[in-house]
Amino acid sequence: MHDLPDVRLIVFLVLLVAPPLAQAQHHGGAQSAPTATDSLRPSDYAVYRTGGAPAALDDVAEAMDTARVVFVGERHDDRTAHALQLRLLRRLQEQAPERAALSLEMLARDVQPVVDEYLDSLITERHFLRASRPWPNYRRDYHPLVRFTRSRGLPVLAANAPRRYVNRVSRLGRAALRDLPERALQWLPPLPYPQPSDAYRRRFRERMQQAAAHHGSDGEGAHGGGGGPSMKKLLDAQALWDATMGYALADFLTRRPDARVLHVAGGFHVERGLGTPAMLRRYRPGTPVLTVTMRPAGDVDAWSDEYDGLADFVVLTRTSKPTEGTE
Repeated sequence: MHDLPDVRLIVFLVLLVAPPLAQAQHHGGAQSAPTATDSLRPSDYAVYRTGGAPAALDDVAEAMDTARVVFVGERHDDRTAHALQLRLLRRLQEQAPERAALSLEMLARDVQPVVDEYLDSLITERHFLRASRPWPNYRRDYHPLVRFTRSRGLPVLAANAPRRYVNRVSRLGRAALRDLPERALQWLPPLPYPQPSDAYRRRFRERMQQAAAHHGSDGEGAHGGGGGPSMKKLLDAQALWDATMGYALADFLTRRPDARVLHVAGGFHVERGLGTPAMLRRYRPGTPVLTVTMRPAGDVDAWSDEYDGLADFVVLTRTSKPTEGTE
């Protein structure tokens, strides 16, 4: 049996693999009302190219013009990032009025029929919220994006793997997906889904080690002792998120080859092109992409080497204390 520190570590690692805000699902209760997302001030953020050269949001928009998929990484509780995402979505719609689309990590693929019914005004917003399992911060942070696409008659992709299947991988391993019925497999990428790259593995292990150090453990509890999830199962569960989103994007672009998609996800899925962008390249080689990551920073005017190479554009957003563990 694990001692108490290792049990806490296992719980933390499992939560880190899963979308962190998706743990508490919405069941029809009250949510905070949408807030204005256009109240940004120039001092609220700073845009940089990958090597630290200053840039502007217009530079990002110009670069989007040649991309089929624009990956935007975020910290999920970053209000400034959400406001900037809406601006980029509007620019994408201006560039491609009939071809723009929104893709969200925050909605699972099995609720796509519900999303489509809502976009087509076949169901009310209340029933959409009750049936689509939105994240607790959906109304404040993601509803403005969905509302904009709906007002323009644009598609919204519910791109992520259903959490119940990712949980199955974290407990039993990737081979356990073969036991699912055909109706469940339609919401996942073709099996077996791709193995993550060596670079992805290294980055994931570094993140796990950082988490272990932060929680005062040597991390050995994450390697399979005592019946907890092994590092390999956790890695495979994380990779399933990315494989599913990459496949969802590839499938959509196969059906709509002229589409231009803005995909919003946690930073780990986007940064260094190792997560969902890499999986998209597996499923649809040659797809032109642009990567943008948005990171809270105490001083948006201070570039650090730690940001170098994270994405084609790095946007630092102002915060008094950078958040942790919400990618």
